[in-house]
Amino acid sequence: MHDTKERLSLLWIFALFNYLYADVLALFAFVGSPNSAPHLPQWALLGSAALMEIPIAMIPACRLLRFRANRLANIIAGGVMTLTNAFLTFVLPLTNGDFRDPIYPAYVFFATIETVCTSVIIWQAWTWSAVGDPEILRAMQDQGAPI
Repeated sequence: MHDTKERLSLLWIFALFNYLYADVLALFAFVGSPNSAPHLPQWALLGSAALMEIPIAMIPACRLLRFRANRLANIIAGGVMTLTNAFLTFVLPLTNGDFRDPIYPAYVFFATIETVCTSVIIWQAWTWSAVGDPEILRAMQDQGAPI
């Protein structure tokens, strides 16, 4: 797989499946718990929906955006997801005691994979160059840009 667009799209799919499966495990833990499930306010549900929309939107965006916009979008989206995931998994539970939750080890497992994946996305986008990419060179030639 030599196409960077394809590689980035595949990494976003991998990250998304990890996000979703971690959330499914958390849902199973809530359903199987003798305690009542937490009732999240609408702003929290909207925030989590917006957060999950980022990797969903990045899957087609990686394939459709041009080089500069694609590179910038992947760096920004990868940074947002990495920082948010690191905060919600590694910082917040230490401040409010959620690290004692039985689901926490599995959640840390998935969060580590997700954080590594989005870090790889950032690195791939950061080091992505138009020099060796024939598609980008062809597009630059079509626009009359010097190579």
